Amino acid sequence: MKCPYCGEPDTRVVDSRLTEEGAAVRRRRECPGCGRRFTTYERLEEPPLLVVKKDGRREVFSRAKILAGVLKACEKRPIRMDQVEDLVGRVERAVRQQFGGAGEVPSAAIGERVMDELRRLDAVAYVRFASVYREFKDVSGFVAEVEGLLGRRPGVSEQGGTCR
Repeated sequence: MKCPYCGEPDTRVVDSRLTEEGAAVRRRRECPGCGRRFTTYERLEEPPLLVVKKDGRREVFSRAKILAGVLKACEKRPIRMDQVEDLVGRVERAVRQQFGGAGEVPSAAIGERVMDELRRLDAVAYVRFASVYREFKDVSGFVAEVEGLLGRRPGVSEQGGTCR
């Protein structure tokens, strides 16, 4: 593998391990030219899957787009990169299992799956993602989402009264 820093054509693998529940191999590599290290991932190449957007447009499924959204939601949270990678891997596998034969997946199914995974990983990251994904129009939608996360019925305080 070519070094992304200096362009050296041959790098060596210093560590390999399974990741994403065995669906990928993570390799740490070192460049003999500049001595820097970098990480590569080896995954099975899957047939293309089309995502059907809310407006009916179709685009090729992008793992990178899911990763970018999850990283944004997890910003400044105590979440390791390997946890994020595993989450994205689980979402991709679930989507491919459920919709792979059809060749098309609704974007809503991807968003809901990401939210399910984030809910289990980190409540703050979940709420951040939900606020963008669900496109809250006002604070009440946001409050209802947080109350649902806390296990309360939306609009009802802990004392049983209605929230205002």
